[in-house]
Amino acid sequence: MVTAYLGLGANLGQPEQTLAAAVKAIRDWPDVEVCGVSRLYHSAPMGPQNQPDYCNAVLEIQTAQPAAGLLTLGQQTESAFGRVRREHWGARSLDIDVLLYGDAQIQTPSLRVPHPGLAERAFVVFPLMDLAPGLRLPGGQRLAAVAEQLQAEPLRRVQDWAP
Repeated sequence: MVTAYLGLGANLGQPEQTLAAAVKAIRDWPDVEVCGVSRLYHSAPMGPQNQPDYCNAVLEIQTAQPAAGLLTLGQQTESAFGRVRREHWGARSLDIDVLLYGDAQIQTPSLRVPHPGLAERAFVVFPLMDLAPGLRLPGGQRLAAVAEQLQAEPLRRVQDWAP
């Protein structure tokens, strides 16, 4: 079993309800146990600003799935929630990213772990801090040190939730 972290995001429809439903769907993935769910964070979109704000969360899971299997399951779940891939920075009904997979560093055409830009994205780092404040990223960098560098980046609202 490997400890992995999944990033969830949505900004179309009712994103808070979508993320709660996505957590429930992930609980049904084969060989995946959801061990922790971060608080829910709201942030401005990356890329074009002419879209709704995002809701984001992170899940801690234990899994026997390979990282590529998590990617496939995530994309299948996104599709089930109406995700259509049109533009890189566009609005999304649901986004599921493999953020970390143990201490693996993976570089394939379809999957990069740790997720690119993880350390620059407060909407990923702070939910990760909720679950694993003592975490060291692959390569040894402390997550808490990364969070300190992002304090100035605003996350506009934080909520507790229990999907």
